[in-house]
Amino acid sequence: MNIPELKLKQASVVADVPPKELQNLVQFKVIRPKRRGRAYWFDRDTLLQAKCAFYLKETLGASTEYLAGFVRALAGRRDLTKERASVRIESSPRPGLPPVGIIVPVGMLRRALEARIPLAAVAKDVPPGRRRPGWKQEFLRSLRDAAQEMPELSEEQILSVVRQHRRTRGRPEIAVAAKG
Repeated sequence: MNIPELKLKQASVVADVPPKELQNLVQFKVIRPKRRGRAYWFDRDTLLQAKCAFYLKETLGASTEYLAGFVRALAGRRDLTKERASVRIESSPRPGLPPVGIIVPVGMLRRALEARIPLAAVAKDVPPGRRRPGWKQEFLRSLRDAAQEMPELSEEQILSVVRQHRRTRGRPEIAVAAKG
C-alpha cells in the first residue's frame, strides 16, 4: 500500500472517518501519528490502525481504553499490516472464563484505504486560521448566481418576510414554579 503522509483532514477523507473522530483517536492516544510542528502526519500504518480502531468502535461500541490496547497490539506486529486478510482478537472478561473472539478484516480495510487514496488530493488541508486563496471571489460569485435565480423583490417585501419570520419564531417559554 503506497500511501504518502497525510495531514488530518486528508487522512480523514482517505480513512473515511469524520475529522473529529480521527482527532479524538489522536487526543485519547488510541493512535499516535507523527507530529511535526503543530500538525499530525498520518502514514500507511497509522491510517490502517485508525481504520481498524474505527471499525471496532462502530461495530462493537468499544471503549477508548480497549481501542488503544488493540491498536498498540496491532502496531507491535508489523507483519499483520502487510498481507494478512484478517486478525482474530480474543479477550476474556475474567481469568477462567472462555474468551470472546472478534475477527477484524484488516485486508478489507487496507484495500478500502488504497481505493480512497486519490481522494487525498481533493481534500487539501489549509493551515488553521487561514482561508484558501480566492475564497472571497468564489463566495461573491455564488451569491451573484443565487441572486439571479431569485425573483425581483422590493426592500419592503424583504423586510415584511423577515418581520413575519421573527413573529412566528416564537419566544421560549419559561415557567417559574413555587418551591414547596
